[in-house]
Amino acid sequence: MNQNPNENILQKAKRLIWQPIDPWLFYAMLIIYVMSLFLLYSADGQDIGRLESKTLHTVIGFALIWLIARTKPQTLAKFALPAYLLGVLMLVGVHFFGVTVNGSTRWLNLGIRIQPSEIMKIALPMMVAWYLQRNSGNLRWHHYLTATVIVMVPVFLILKQPDLGTATLIMASGLFVVFFAGLPWKVILAALAAAVAALPLMWNYVMHDYQKTRVLTLLDPTKDPLGDGYHIIQSMIAIGSGGVWGKGWLNGTQTHLDYIPESTTDFIFAVYGEEFGLIGNLLLLAVYLIILARGLYIAAQAPNLYSRTLAGALTMTFFCYAFVNMGMVSGILPVVGVPLPLVSYGGTATLSIMTILALLMGIANQKKDNKGRLKN
Repeated sequence: MNQNPNENILQKAKRLIWQPIDPWLFYAMLIIYVMSLFLLYSADGQDIGRLESKTLHTVIGFALIWLIARTKPQTLAKFALPAYLLGVLMLVGVHFFGVTVNGSTRWLNLGIRIQPSEIMKIALPMMVAWYLQRNSGNLRWHHYLTATVIVMVPVFLILKQPDLGTATLIMASGLFVVFFAGLPWKVILAALAAAVAALPLMWNYVMHDYQKTRVLTLLDPTKDPLGDGYHIIQSMIAIGSGGVWGKGWLNGTQTHLDYIPESTTDFIFAVYGEEFGLIGNLLLLAVYLIILARGLYIAAQAPNLYSRTLAGALTMTFFCYAFVNMGMVSGILPVVGVPLPLVSYGGTATLSIMTILALLMGIANQKKDNKGRLKN
């Protein structure tokens, strides 16, 4: 029986497009994207402007996913050092030529506005993983120390912007690589003890006044309900008023009466909690947990130190961003400028998170390639 040549072409095209994509991560992203469209439409006063921009960024993101997922991690590892150096150079550029918004200098205007700290979300863990892979046969204490210095250089530059929240999360992304590389537990515990001991020094000499205010506000937001505590109180009211089932889409009073600040970006989880309630929150958490579990599984199955440490670090970084945003909006963590992954409006943030997931897909494809060679 002769096959239709058009069917063969379609099958080949389908295989070409779908082959590098990890179904678990892809469908999880798709679910979150659809949810984010409903949220943004409600949070932005039923205006489609941000929906169009979000869709454009997501389409570009899916194209990036396809390209990156098709590329072998070993090939991408060659760009780790140049990407890291470029990111550091851009962070230095922010210090001298940066654009200031709301008192923070975090952006560079290069025709389009770029936030270099978003680049470091990807470049830093890649750089640390690449460095440790080069010495994987004989890792010693000085290799771990050098890796820590690599982490702290961009973290220091981001702290100068100032952006304590992003600096902490980017530092975590780099240190996760060191952890997954096999750093001894006694060193980890000693480092944690030193960090706790250093907290008074950070409070007195590192943290800015507004950062101290955020910590004090977290402890008791009712001290200044119309000032520094206003954002946390309003977001907690929104989430609490949603109850179990929520008020329904487009029916959030806190949202539509403009009580929730930054409702399309950092505080979009409050909009979600008010309109979709506890059940909606649990659904979003379930999708995030699928991504977390899949990412850790990919890390556990990775064939070498570079892929294992990078996959583990990227997965935990994704988890930290989700946890910090939800914790901030729920009033259990200080307010920091951290978006909700794949949900909040923001082009650079969306593309950086999708790049993280694309790298995970590329590492997952290593296992497929190895299986294919064994069969052959």
